[in-house]
Amino acid sequence: MKGLALYASLGGDTVDDLISRGAPQVKRIAYHLLARLPASVQVDDLIQAGMLGLLEAAHRYDPAQGANFATFAEPRIRGAMLDEIRRGDWVPRSVHRKAREVSAAIHAVETTKGREARDLEIAEQMGLTLAEYHSTLNDLRGQKLLSLDEAGADDESEIARIPASDDDPSENVGREHLCKLLATAIDLLPERERLVLSLYYDEELHLKEIGAVLGVSESRVSQLHSQALARLRARVAIKKESAL
Repeated sequence: MKGLALYASLGGDTVDDLISRGAPQVKRIAYHLLARLPASVQVDDLIQAGMLGLLEAAHRYDPAQGANFATFAEPRIRGAMLDEIRRGDWVPRSVHRKAREVSAAIHAVETTKGREARDLEIAEQMGLTLAEYHSTLNDLRGQKLLSLDEAGADDESEIARIPASDDDPSENVGREHLCKLLATAIDLLPERERLVLSLYYDEELHLKEIGAVLGVSESRVSQLHSQALARLRARVAIKKESAL
């Protein structure tokens, strides 16, 4: 009876059916993430982790809640892959350090100028030439995908300190506040950086495809992506400071 009840609750689909339908989604997400990760990350590891996330989603899915399975499973698959990346420590500490340095420079310039920091101003704040700054942005290609994943000085990411969505609702205030800050910061990004993030994360285009849309090289798209993430970190930090 328990099996029949589970079958009925899934709208006629078994857990195996959901996993079978979701497997291509796991592969798509894995290759999308892989494009922003160091060569040391193996796609098979991401797919294996994603399949575990898919399995969890299949067991927890309730169609009565209104969401279709693909929508329900997406954050769980992606989250399982990001957990695997965190556990594997794929990104060198030097990348985290450089990312924090770029964010700090943007923070300093935008706090002083009261407007968006330009490439040359950020470079000068860091004591670099413009070419050296762009090279630094290219070096950040392997950084964590989201600014909220960026480890701090104590090597614990900011998002790791925020309660998971399954916790008591009263514990989710910090997550919701941070998400609102991030959404506001994204809306205020320079148009080209905002477009890069939209095309990459929403439309799921590859860097080369985004370059074709913008009429720039793949390397320049990578720089814009890295700078957008650094700018988000800086602006979220400014918002937090002003709220204190």
